[in-house]
Amino acid sequence: MNYRETLEFLYNSLPMFQRTGAAAYKANLDNTHALDDYFGHPHRKFRCIHIAGTNGKGSVSHTLAAVLQSSGYRTGLYTSPHLKDFRERIRINGELIPEEDVVSFIEDAKNIIEKIQPSFFEITVMMAFSFFARQDADIAVIETGMGGRLDSTNIIDPLLSIITNIGPDHTRFLGDTLDKIATEKAGIIKPGRPVIISEWLPETGPVFEKKAAENLSALTRADRRYHIDYSTLTPERYQTFHVHSGGKTVYQGLVSDLTGMYQRKNIPAVLSAIDILREMGMNITDDAIYKGVANVRKMTGLRGRWEETGYNPLMVCDAAHNAPGIKEVVRQIMATPHRRLHMVWGMVSDKDVEGILKLLPTEAQYYFTKADIPRAMDENDLHKKATAAGLHGRAYPDVGKAVDAARAAASPNDMIFIGGSTFVVAEALPQE
Repeated sequence: MNYRETLEFLYNSLPMFQRTGAAAYKANLDNTHALDDYFGHPHRKFRCIHIAGTNGKGSVSHTLAAVLQSSGYRTGLYTSPHLKDFRERIRINGELIPEEDVVSFIEDAKNIIEKIQPSFFEITVMMAFSFFARQDADIAVIETGMGGRLDSTNIIDPLLSIITNIGPDHTRFLGDTLDKIATEKAGIIKPGRPVIISEWLPETGPVFEKKAAENLSALTRADRRYHIDYSTLTPERYQTFHVHSGGKTVYQGLVSDLTGMYQRKNIPAVLSAIDILREMGMNITDDAIYKGVANVRKMTGLRGRWEETGYNPLMVCDAAHNAPGIKEVVRQIMATPHRRLHMVWGMVSDKDVEGILKLLPTEAQYYFTKADIPRAMDENDLHKKATAAGLHGRAYPDVGKAVDAARAAASPNDMIFIGGSTFVVAEALPQE
């Protein structure tokens, strides 16, 4: 097979949660262990950091990877889903896995694929682990997919674990209360390995404390170690933080190329992780921290987090797709100067659609649309639900038509926001 044929095999022959939903979900690690045995336990050949959470885990993963790269470590990065290119999921020092490595891995895996019929995610995780091992990665940052305890990445024994936050998402699989979801995410806490909790809630904190105590794992609350009151935006469209700890400013003017205001919740987790890695003997200087945080997009390729893709009118894409993430995004929309607001909006059908629609600004003009995946909600059904929620707009059959309509209607001082689904953002983002 060539690369195109290999991708078609991956997308069409293996169950893929991002596209089909529940049919691709596996409630055990049997296939992952079988793949791990087949490929000779590649995850044992490099050090790693494991990151889970409802929101923020992608930003924390990429930012931490950028700092490790800036420190001179050969750094693997596994994240999901991808936006424009499958190979975004697997990188070393920001470079995508080569097409020929994707092809050769699938060719090598054909026998085991036929035998156990793994999911898309299961085979992709093993592809990443094998690639990092072959490429002699010094360390890899591994982001979970949906959960934690039963996530395919959860066969690793990391240096430390990070749980960013907990919110109501994927409740069909992870549980319908915050403490149940936290229990699933807490499954990445490993015996004797430290864990960092980024956001502490009354419903979830005791879950993490109990799991950490059972595993004799030192628990760090990032929100107590570091604090960021606010951020400012530079003329160059960079975000600047002043980070405090123990009543003192410890990182003055920490600049980030990620401009979502919600990044102030992610930075403390990154800095807490760096403290622990330093205690373990890793050489991470302050200069490397400043360089890495300032160049996350450039060094790791992270996209779709409050990404400004056009001006006059301002056009922003953000992949937030659950209630806590949407609340953060709406807060930033309201804080961003604009005359009229245009919202290009699409969702997948297995989310809390009615609940999320109630969080959106009613004064905006909406362009309801549908991403080109089976899970996407029909644009006309979304339009009806949105109308019932007090939102006004029209339905468009695809993302491109919706964006074009918003552009045509917008004046230079207006704002166009594109979101509701990772897959809507993926189709709207320009190639780089």
